[in-house]
Amino acid sequence: MIKAGEPRSLGVPSSEARLRFGTEFQKLGGAPRRRLLMVDDEPAFELSFYCGTCPLLFQRLETAGGKLSLESVQERLTGALEDPDDEAGVMEAFGALLPEGEYLPLLLSVEPRLIIPGREGDYFSGEQVTAWGINQFWGLPEYPHTPYYRTFETAVDADAHLYEFVVPMVPPTLNDWERVEEYVALMEQGAVPTAVAISTLDVCQSALGLADDPAAHWGLTHFLLDGHHKLEAAATAGRPVRLLSLLALGESLAGAEDSARLPALRARPRSTRAAGG
Repeated sequence: MIKAGEPRSLGVPSSEARLRFGTEFQKLGGAPRRRLLMVDDEPAFELSFYCGTCPLLFQRLETAGGKLSLESVQERLTGALEDPDDEAGVMEAFGALLPEGEYLPLLLSVEPRLIIPGREGDYFSGEQVTAWGINQFWGLPEYPHTPYYRTFETAVDADAHLYEFVVPMVPPTLNDWERVEEYVALMEQGAVPTAVAISTLDVCQSALGLADDPAAHWGLTHFLLDGHHKLEAAATAGRPVRLLSLLALGESLAGAEDSARLPALRARPRSTRAAGG
């Protein structure tokens, strides 16, 4: 944790935003079917369901589009930002892509670890199975349909744990490897570039009684707006990168008190959770 800024209003009317949150309904007037992150009016990710007892989820969809980086701020983001409250220009630039709302700026230092679903370190086939068991319909763990980065975790209390993820809008296989190598070289010389993300905090807890460890999972998920090459370079080189997170307070499955605790939780030492606490 570098610093948390003050919550601020950002964004444009939802109809003008390139990125927005949406709800898919089963039929007119029916119950909600999916909670979505939309990019250019196409569903990009399915997110954790509203109930709060379903598993944490960020599942890339077939209609997911491209990146949302901005050339106008690339030079500023080549180096390390120091204070989110001093970066009004950067936040306003990205705010023009986002729906109107209250956002909590968090400036984080992360050391990303690239995760391939189903392989070592995968949250969905590891910690989530311990808390929820496997998907009862498929007989398998949840599957995010995208590689992603794990960056941090720590205890919230005896009955809850915070897990942090960085999710690329496009998989690393679509990155320009020459650009990744350029960032690797810069990082090995001591550079610490900055990425930007819109983030959600979803607090989920199993109510099925099937879990080995029924602790609540606080999922802090950062969806990359800018920095796809930087994150892959940092994971490749084992180097830190800074992340300016714009936490969407009104779109998270967390109460105001939970969101207010996040800066202090993110400043705690990293710790893992043993099954059963």
